[in-house]
Amino acid sequence: MGIKTYNPYTPSRRNMTGSDFSEITKKTPEKSLCVSKKKNSGRNNQGKITVRHQGGGSRQKYRLVDFRRNKEGVPAKVIGIEYDPNRTANIALICYADGEKSYILAPEGLTDGMKIMNGPEAEVRVGNCLPLSEIPVGTLVHNVELYPGKGGQLVRSAGNSAQLMAKEGKYVTLRLPSGEMRRVLSVCRASIGVVGNGDHNLIKIGKAGRKRHMGIRPTVRGSVMNPNDHPHGGGEGKTGIGRPGPCTPWGKPALGLKTRKKKKASDKLIVRRRDGRAIK
Repeated sequence: MGIKTYNPYTPSRRNMTGSDFSEITKKTPEKSLCVSKKKNSGRNNQGKITVRHQGGGSRQKYRLVDFRRNKEGVPAKVIGIEYDPNRTANIALICYADGEKSYILAPEGLTDGMKIMNGPEAEVRVGNCLPLSEIPVGTLVHNVELYPGKGGQLVRSAGNSAQLMAKEGKYVTLRLPSGEMRRVLSVCRASIGVVGNGDHNLIKIGKAGRKRHMGIRPTVRGSVMNPNDHPHGGGEGKTGIGRPGPCTPWGKPALGLKTRKKKKASDKLIVRRRDGRAIK
């Protein structure tokens, strides 16, 4: 998918870019696979803000994407590639031979009319979903399961892929987009190919209003607040934060504080961390 630019008839348009949606072949979503999406502006059931900087935005319907891909042995045909406002990747509408329709993540190279299949007997081809034990070493995959039957949890955003590096016993080793090397059970499933819409990270928003359309409200620096609003606030003119290190609005350390549990169960499955160091 390409990037389009705009004529600078306003200052904000000068640096704004957007997707040309050249991969999109179907404009309207499948009604039977859409559900209403309630917005709460980051508030809980008491009306208190628990997630800041959320609110407003365009109205959206949630598309029911099939991350499990557990309909085995039934071939499906790709009807069209659609835009999904809820994720960076595009989605593909497929129709199985028995008439059931479903949404899946659209990998690069998947086009209208292509046939795809799920299950261990499926070919190693773009769009097919099969157990990691049946996928050759070196293959690029996406939508990877962590627990058999739960559905894909890893590598689902635009332009991402994981590479199958090795097979050993009941585990396979994957290199994730972050660089982390991780072991996953070989009975877990993954889809073949790279997630489409790879140019998504090149888009320039261009103006604040476009961010508001996405449901994101403004963020204000703590150093320009008052002391009663933020630990960085106060002082005459442009002063420092007045602390040994940066803090959150609630006084907790920010930027660099490790939040991962020291004895997390999945540590034994990580062969090499994303910073290049091996797990001890």
